Amino acid sequence: MGIEEEALKLHQSKRGKIEIRSKVPLENAADLSLAYSPGVAAPCRAIQRDSSLVYTYTNKGNTVAVITDGTAVLGLGEIGPEAALPVMEGKAILFKRFAGIDAVPLALDTTKVEEFVETVVRLAPSFAGINLEDIAAPRCFAIEEALGSRLAIPVFHDDQHGTAVVCLAALSNALRVGGNELDQVKIVINGAGAAGLAIARLLYRAGARRLCLCDRQGILHPGLAGLNPYQQAMARLTNGEGKTGDLASALEGADVFIGVSAADLVSGPMVKAMAPRPVIFAMANPDPEISPEAAKANGAAVVGTGRSDYPNQINNLLGFPGIFRGLLAVRATKVTEGMKLAAAKALAGLVSREELSADYIIPSPFDRRVVPAVAWAVGAEALKAGVSRVNLDAQGLRTILEEQFGPW
Repeated sequence: MGIEEEALKLHQSKRGKIEIRSKVPLENAADLSLAYSPGVAAPCRAIQRDSSLVYTYTNKGNTVAVITDGTAVLGLGEIGPEAALPVMEGKAILFKRFAGIDAVPLALDTTKVEEFVETVVRLAPSFAGINLEDIAAPRCFAIEEALGSRLAIPVFHDDQHGTAVVCLAALSNALRVGGNELDQVKIVINGAGAAGLAIARLLYRAGARRLCLCDRQGILHPGLAGLNPYQQAMARLTNGEGKTGDLASALEGADVFIGVSAADLVSGPMVKAMAPRPVIFAMANPDPEISPEAAKANGAAVVGTGRSDYPNQINNLLGFPGIFRGLLAVRATKVTEGMKLAAAKALAGLVSREELSADYIIPSPFDRRVVPAVAWAVGAEALKAGVSRVNLDAQGLRTILEEQFGPW
């Protein structure tokens, strides 16, 4: 049986991947009177008097919405809200398995920014955080910006920021392998959509200055026709050399290639035209821009992909569970750039000097240290930035996380 048949069988056998279970007993009338009527009126009245008590008397503080419109799902594209639900359920079980967070999959039947935003704003009282998922660019940028300005809970588009955080962590360690510095290397990013623009922004925040973005139109520069406002802003911030042309032109002399685009766009000769021993992150799924074998055969020193069957998988699963665990632990009101940088630094730091090699630049998602390390970094940054609702210090946060995950 192939993987598609096995996957269909799995999903059919359980009618999906998630369910709701009670935390409290419901075995008799006494149980019912406490969990529901008349006892449930007591927490309702308490929350009515002090709305912050919703975090004490309900599961809101541990609940995240995973929300999509089905317009940019995995490598499948615009498949619609119903067809996107299996992915949203999958994200929900990853939240639970890796971070102990309860996540609710929601697929909205609209592709209009205003309708999407208004719907989420009205749903928000039920959640402590919003994880946006699989929304096409540039609409995803406008949605995230609007929700971030209207909601007092964190809004995080994982396709953008989860990808960027893990990519920065992996690149930091890949450059350590070759003894290079982020502010010195020339970096080419192919794919100027949600992930590519977010990676470029975070790398710039981290100190990268020799950045160049490419898309179907070629190298991004302010005079290039057809750019959306978000691409135009990044074109003004990057490509300091003022280059024009295609991806092959961009890669000449480059130290790093980061691909979040499509299969087979990079050839062996293009890798050879890069600087000696370049870093290649060919992250298109399921088929990368260039195979790891071909990249190494043509001189790449470090290769990363989005796949689990090769070393150095650059996987969002290394980011979002810990990021949200940290956000929820301190009841953060928003996500900051400082949190993303802190998360990337914490993730990179889990690979010791002794462990670091060309085939080990990033830990496994199953490394039990990942979630608490990232969560602590994010939560501590939230406390430092004053965007937390809890009276807690960094050591207190560590104690809370160690109670759930153990020492790391």
